[in-house]
Amino acid sequence: MIGLFGSFHCIGMCGPIALALPVQKNKTTDLIIGRVLYNVGRAITYAAIGVVFGLIGQSLSLAGLQQSVSIFAGVLILLMVLLPSKYAQRIYLLKPAYGFTNFLKRKFGALFRRKSIGTTFYIGLLNGFLPCGLVYIAVAGAIASGNFLDGATYMFVFGLGTLPMMLAFSLAGNFIGLNVRKYINKMIPAFMIVLAFLFILRGMNLGIPYISPMLQSPDISSEAVICH
Repeated sequence: MIGLFGSFHCIGMCGPIALALPVQKNKTTDLIIGRVLYNVGRAITYAAIGVVFGLIGQSLSLAGLQQSVSIFAGVLILLMVLLPSKYAQRIYLLKPAYGFTNFLKRKFGALFRRKSIGTTFYIGLLNGFLPCGLVYIAVAGAIASGNFLDGATYMFVFGLGTLPMMLAFSLAGNFIGLNVRKYINKMIPAFMIVLAFLFILRGMNLGIPYISPMLQSPDISSEAVICH
């Protein structure tokens, strides 16, 4: 749902890349396959990011901090939405270094000079590393998942959630009116607020299935065997 509702943000950030993807032949089939590979490549990169932050969340979970992480993520999202943009930009704690961004740009340039369907997959892989506020929000969810496998699955499905809109835009982007994009972009903050409250509820341990499940940290048994 994050990926699906945030797709128009993706169009604003990555739309020019999606429209400029190289095509070897002027065939509809090649065009579609190339665009699908590009989006799958992004999803795979997101999954790899999910593994890393899922492991972080797992260590926090074992330390009994998973609930606090979930609440903190929700509060962070609220601040990003409600604070003026000049202040919200300062809490993008995961903003990559500009040197890394420039490195990605050079790699993009080299890949775009190749006219093959397979190249679009590698462009998608690199695209997944570009700085993106929406990805940062998804990363917060991966941390709160408390498990590296759940974190990877969470981020991969997030990437797949962006696929329908990104695929449609890359195939017919010029036909999507600017006014329509602006209208849906205005809906994104409302969705982010709902998402923030879901994170906060999840951390409150209310015992509500799927929304606020009862999270329990493993306890050391009082009947442990003592070795002499």
